[in-house]
Amino acid sequence: DTMRKKQQLEGKSPMYNGTCRDLDPKKTAERAKKESHVIRMKIIYGEAILKIHDDIRGDIEFKKDLIDDQVILKSDGFPTYHLAVVVDDYDMKITHVVRGEEWISSTPKHVLLYQYFDWDPPSFLHTPLLRNPDSSKLSKRHGHAAVSWYKEQGFLPEAILNYLASLVYNYPKGEIFSLKDFVDSFDRTKIHSVGARFDLNKLEWMNGEYIRKTQNSKLKTQIWEYLGKKYSEEIIEKTVPLIRDRIKKMSDYLSLCEFFFKEPEGFEIDLGSKVDLLKKISEVLSQVGMWKASVIGDEMQKLANVLKVKNSEFFMLLRVAVTGKKISPPLNESMEVLGKE
Repeated sequence: DTMRKKQQLEGKSPMYNGTCRDLDPKKTAERAKKESHVIRMKIIYGEAILKIHDDIRGDIEFKKDLIDDQVILKSDGFPTYHLAVVVDDYDMKITHVVRGEEWISSTPKHVLLYQYFDWDPPSFLHTPLLRNPDSSKLSKRHGHAAVSWYKEQGFLPEAILNYLASLVYNYPKGEIFSLKDFVDSFDRTKIHSVGARFDLNKLEWMNGEYIRKTQNSKLKTQIWEYLGKKYSEEIIEKTVPLIRDRIKKMSDYLSLCEFFFKEPEGFEIDLGSKVDLLKKISEVLSQVGMWKASVIGDEMQKLANVLKVKNSEFFMLLRVAVTGKKISPPLNESMEVLGKE
């Protein structure tokens, strides 16, 4: 601790100062029987530069005099991570080590251990870290770094995979590609080396693209299961064609379609002053024979013309009366699904 504090005060990077580096091995062996001790890897300097190849970043050079004599066996006899990972990977015949870029600084120690053991090292790939839009590291502290959050929001797994892949890899045929497309075209040397910014808006856009590509029958089932199978599967099936181009994730469904399952609890415009007009609309609707969207639309258009009410005002009033909201799925089709009564 004293040594480290002194180095920090001198503006140096804290590292072992070699106090025991050149002690007589016979004497240290005797002392080790009685005294608490650790074992360090002794950096053999030789050439001043250690060059390491990274399959993503190319050759990376490290000054050997900045590589610490790392503790590899602790005083309790257990190995530190640096020794354990090298021995473990070698024992399991690991050919490629893929890890985040924060491990680059540890790689020289690992490569030297491979050399000292006279083992062939694996290939190393240090992938870029994902970052928030403000360039801070994406971490557990941010709610949207948890996989469960995306499930709760109704993102599709295939859209998430596509988006994550596109952040660090340029698919030659565009931004939308399947996992199979990714696997077939994948070249590890073409992974980006610079950390990508995770843009939630871009993911929502991509998820919406996947929703639009999904067959109605499958999307119906996905929404029904996402909603815990608590809502009418039949109504969901009828409404999917109305909203598939309007939603970006499955959690958007209820905000547009809740009125299909229960009466609105409130209305986004004041209907109190429009009671007489609403009664006339109701009377006309009650006389509609064929309850189809096209017929409903024609009858409402005729009534608006007769009453000389602007289309924008007339249909906004009707929309809010039916759905509770100013923005909803297509009105005539929604009325058809709701049924005449």
